[in-house]
Amino acid sequence: MAGKTKKTNTPAAPETDRNPARVKLIELGEKLLEQVEAHRRPKLSVPIRALSNVTFSKAKGYFAIGTRKAHRTLSYQTVRSFAQTVRLMAFAKHLIDTDDFASKREVYYTSKGSKGKSVAGDRGAAGWGPAGFKDQDESDTIMDDIEAMASVNREQLGFIPAEQNGSVAGELIVIDTDPATGKRIEINCTAFGRGSYSIPSRVEGLEFRTNAKFILAVETAALFERLNGHAYWKTASCIVVAMGGVPTRANRRFVRLLADSCDIPVYVFTDGDPYGYCNIYRTMKVGSGNAAAVNEFFCVPQCRLIGVTPQDILDYDLPTHPLDDKDRKRAQDAMKNDPFVQQHKKWVDALNHMLTMGQRVEQQAFAARGLNYVMDVYLPEKLKRPDLMLP
Repeated sequence: MAGKTKKTNTPAAPETDRNPARVKLIELGEKLLEQVEAHRRPKLSVPIRALSNVTFSKAKGYFAIGTRKAHRTLSYQTVRSFAQTVRLMAFAKHLIDTDDFASKREVYYTSKGSKGKSVAGDRGAAGWGPAGFKDQDESDTIMDDIEAMASVNREQLGFIPAEQNGSVAGELIVIDTDPATGKRIEINCTAFGRGSYSIPSRVEGLEFRTNAKFILAVETAALFERLNGHAYWKTASCIVVAMGGVPTRANRRFVRLLADSCDIPVYVFTDGDPYGYCNIYRTMKVGSGNAAAVNEFFCVPQCRLIGVTPQDILDYDLPTHPLDDKDRKRAQDAMKNDPFVQQHKKWVDALNHMLTMGQRVEQQAFAARGLNYVMDVYLPEKLKRPDLMLP
């Protein structure tokens, strides 16, 4: 397959000190050492991850963290969390240096270790003693702190979630590295038969080649299977990505790198309800408030919502379901409190339209007009009218 090819990012392999995550970890460690050598109590400064310290940057197109920080000075009360943070920073550096990775659950168990001696080169095998984590919530919180302090994403630190990251089908070559041989391999996303390419947890360093005209990210696995099963991607010359509900970080990062490196538009297709709009779509486009420190990596500001919109219910005579109290509250909260929605009048109008109608609609509702109506009629018509898409 001919097409655009571009390297998306610095490879994750740690062969030099230029690895940005490794550099930041060393900088943080050196600052602590300087404070100790100067006979001062060491202090960590962590960006406050709360909505009160988050703003929506219309210029950047995503939720950004503010300047407020929490300063944690080593004391009797903080010694345990302080030790956990330093140990986890050291463990992250070990992962980078050895080109390894650990799931979030494995990180928790690493601190538990064993009662025996540490395995050579494995910083976690002997356990962390009193600094061990009591539960995964505790280790996840420290991991988020380090991510925010270092201003790099946790995947770059070697920490990955254990979750499904979505599927890809269509006019795309993914260029990856064989973990066994280190050789470059090309993965043709049109060659999986009735299957599909699974997005890996670590997408940094992937390269892409494509002639596709656009990326279509869909909410449900059912719609993805229909589009893939009928090779819609071939007819429309596109790449189809399954989000599987609220898209994971790896899913969003993959779409962002692909869109940026190959300079192609992204259209998102969700259910027509407040959750689909204000959780699934908004997370793909601008990120989340809780992860504002790293949203620049995990959002796709250029994406647009192709549907299903409230107006589509009328234009395509779709069967619907009544909004319940939870739906209404979610829409009202978004218009009242969500800076992304508030800065886009089209979104305020769409949510008000939905509330007035009192109805929501699912992606599969198009089946009432015919099983393949969604790809034979709806998508082609909407692609011809980008002005009908929501920002």
